[in-house]
Amino acid sequence: MPSAGGDGDHNDEATTLRIIAENIRRIEELLRFLPLAESTVNDLRSKIALLRTIVLEQRAPAFALVGRRGAGKSSLINAIFGAKMAEVGHVKSQTGRATWFAHKTERGTIEILDTRGMQEGSSPEEKDAARDAVASIVVELKKKTPDVIVFLIKAGEVDSAIDADLEALERVYAEIEREHRFRPPLVALATHCDVLEPKGTRLHCAGEEPPEDVAEKLSHVSRVEHHLEGKIKDRPKLAGHLVWTRGVSTYMSFKDGGVIRADERWRIDELVTTLFKHLPDAGRGTFARIARVRGLQDELANNLTRATATICAGVAALPIPVADLIPITTLQVTLIATIAWLSGRTLNRKAAAEFLGAMGVNVGAAFALREGARALIKFVFPGGGSMVSGAVAFAGTLAIGSAACAYFLHNASIEEAKKAFDDAKTTR
Repeated sequence: MPSAGGDGDHNDEATTLRIIAENIRRIEELLRFLPLAESTVNDLRSKIALLRTIVLEQRAPAFALVGRRGAGKSSLINAIFGAKMAEVGHVKSQTGRATWFAHKTERGTIEILDTRGMQEGSSPEEKDAARDAVASIVVELKKKTPDVIVFLIKAGEVDSAIDADLEALERVYAEIEREHRFRPPLVALATHCDVLEPKGTRLHCAGEEPPEDVAEKLSHVSRVEHHLEGKIKDRPKLAGHLVWTRGVSTYMSFKDGGVIRADERWRIDELVTTLFKHLPDAGRGTFARIARVRGLQDELANNLTRATATICAGVAALPIPVADLIPITTLQVTLIATIAWLSGRTLNRKAAAEFLGAMGVNVGAAFALREGARALIKFVFPGGGSMVSGAVAFAGTLAIGSAACAYFLHNASIEEAKKAFDDAKTTR
């Protein structure tokens, strides 16, 4: 998992990860003692696997951007990050040999196979660029397989020699299949939709434009999308992998120093959500963190909260009084730290401790009292007490997750986070 700070933050994160890994191992061992059906235990194991993947096996998501010169590959990278990450070629092609680039920010890294434009009219500036764009791509695909392939073409060129582009895309898929025995999902983008007629109508500010002009422009976008999807679906080697076809605008302009001068992005949140949906779990955390789309962060945080709550409930059902206190507490602190990490903070115990301390008696002191009460239930009501204890642990963990989401992801105040905790505790 990438660090988001200096050496001190990196050390805190590394220590936190070691503690989390050790406690996940301990919890897996405790599962042997659970008085539950095998199917339920297997479900808990799958939840633990999700937690381990998201928190401990995090990696950079990898995308291959394929398209002819000027399709907007570099612009797309900038649009996803919302910052100047790649140079955009206005006259000559900026991309030389196909190369895997690690685009890094303090929030994490995205790996992009940035390719030479197919059917280029001029040679890229790099002197050692491969003469065949697809051959250059193939060389890089032997090193690594992308999680998702993004095919880009200008909206105004979907009728212009697109068959040659799609033949090249078929070669790319064949190479991935041969090298990695895998065929990634395909996202097809018609870029530069902002220049479709009426050219002056701004889709990114549609509410400020005449409705009839917006409707006309959207009708042109729809025709472009339909044509592009039809061309891809006419090719059996590609049709089965197509998951999304949309027209988009990726236009951003920057002053010296990377300051945004113009931002005409349209449908990029939809695109990011689609890419997130088709990523493996190991790449989702970093992508949600980098893209800063609140809906994605909420979705991942909610999934982690429910998974953690289910694990806590299972551990609480152990017939050994008090033995579950440390694992459950650690899991709940891990959940808080991970939600804080999704918001852009470094993954460490300090963020979780800061949150719990600031919450005061509603979560801080009451947190410890609740754990003690759960353990006492097992002494007073053996057997049935484990079921009550599990329900309390489940509800309490859901409430903690709700409070952490409110505070870290939605910038709620401590008072608002306390209310989210209390509301969740009483409604679940």
